[in-house]
Amino acid sequence: MGYETKYDVVVCGGGTSGFAAAIASARGGAKTLLIEKTGVLGGQMSLSGPPGFAYARLFNMKGERDVAGIVKETYDRLLAQGHALPEWRSDIRARAGYTFSYIDPDWWVMMAFEMCEEEGVELLLDSLVVGVEKEGDTVTGVVVENANGRNTISGQIVIDCTGEGYVSMQAGAETACVDRETVQPHTLAFTVDGVDWDKLLWYIRTNPEQFSFKQLIFPYEDANTREDVLEYYRKCYKVTDLGELMGFYELRDMAFKNGDWHPYSGAGFFLTPKEGGHIQAHFQHSSQVDHALPTDAWDLTRCNIECRKQNKIAWNFFKKYVPGFEHAYITRTCTELRLREGPRIVGEYVLTRDDVEAARQFEDTIGKSSFKAGGYHVAGMDTLSVVAGKDQKHNDLAFPKDGKSYDIPYRCLIPRKIENLLAAGKCVSTDRPAYLRYLHQTMVTGQAAGAAAALSVKKGKTPRKLQEDIRELQQILLDQGAVLFETKI
Repeated sequence: MGYETKYDVVVCGGGTSGFAAAIASARGGAKTLLIEKTGVLGGQMSLSGPPGFAYARLFNMKGERDVAGIVKETYDRLLAQGHALPEWRSDIRARAGYTFSYIDPDWWVMMAFEMCEEEGVELLLDSLVVGVEKEGDTVTGVVVENANGRNTISGQIVIDCTGEGYVSMQAGAETACVDRETVQPHTLAFTVDGVDWDKLLWYIRTNPEQFSFKQLIFPYEDANTREDVLEYYRKCYKVTDLGELMGFYELRDMAFKNGDWHPYSGAGFFLTPKEGGHIQAHFQHSSQVDHALPTDAWDLTRCNIECRKQNKIAWNFFKKYVPGFEHAYITRTCTELRLREGPRIVGEYVLTRDDVEAARQFEDTIGKSSFKAGGYHVAGMDTLSVVAGKDQKHNDLAFPKDGKSYDIPYRCLIPRKIENLLAAGKCVSTDRPAYLRYLHQTMVTGQAAGAAAALSVKKGKTPRKLQEDIRELQQILLDQGAVLFETKI
């Protein structure tokens, strides 16, 4: 049985950015195909994690919502179905802009399939994009390999949602990436059940100084103090109030001396809700392998092998040393690596660390974020690292000014020189510190790319030409619930 080979919009990659792009494109009236190399939609949400960190930071440090659109739509849908927890924004978390809107990743995947069917998105799964068709510098389609062999699929607009910019590179677009010596480590996440939360919470309340508070203390007025956070931990009786637990310093250091911990990551986990309010622990930092490029299959193979060894060590530690984990058990190991860093396109605009720090606003905004810049991971027991910039005058780490949000300009989605190609997700145009790799950021840029692609088809313009008047695209995004110009209380 054959399949269609001509589409208005072809989305490459069925992760969170690709899903959002395909939905927005179809809603714009475009005949849309979503191509995914596996049989599952979701990417970071489903195949590599991190569901515990999935919808984190939808509010800035002022407590204002700066992310909505398809992100909020999917959260609200899962909440109504009983597959998400109500948003809990304690004072401690709200002041840090580090809130969690918990969703069940398995039900998210089923919802994604349902929404694609509802919106008329066509899917082509178990298919790998291996090439790009071009006329001069204009992309005209992609080449896929699957059980049918090798086939060409044409598209008026192609959107690269592969995460690592694979399609953009195949199209000849300029990309930027750090070298093997510098790249952040990659990890393989796993989820566990059977935790005695009451026993663990007793340990937390009596040992609050054993945990990391980096994400809760920021250098701006009215921020949390260390004593504020310690007191919060001393009085915590619900694990969902914490959102994450990183540290276990004394237990970890004891285990390391005993040969029961490895030196490549810290100890901790996030949370994942299941039906009926049940909570599981999701480990996404327990293994870390550095010096591995996502553009090298040998490197990725090495990561997959080594991460499993490290995860086994980490899990044995939790079982042996951490109160509440005595009878816990692993329920799921992610099937793909969680790739922290890879190629980014060089676009019409490069979002920078200084843009993040200034909470800069842009006339061609297509979304917002309040994530800090420059929070790099390293393969060590203190996984987060602050790295000095090249001029040594400031650190790459930067927080948005006054706890506000910054804009993501449309130009970050448009690669230089190559026509009829858009990028969304982790590979959009930024410098290294401003890297937009977090899950909800990928959905924000995915939704914008999908809406832009459909509008380009409708108007008979290239995505680059849409820059001349961005207002119609912005109105489409606003009508879809996106936050563009003003944050919401």
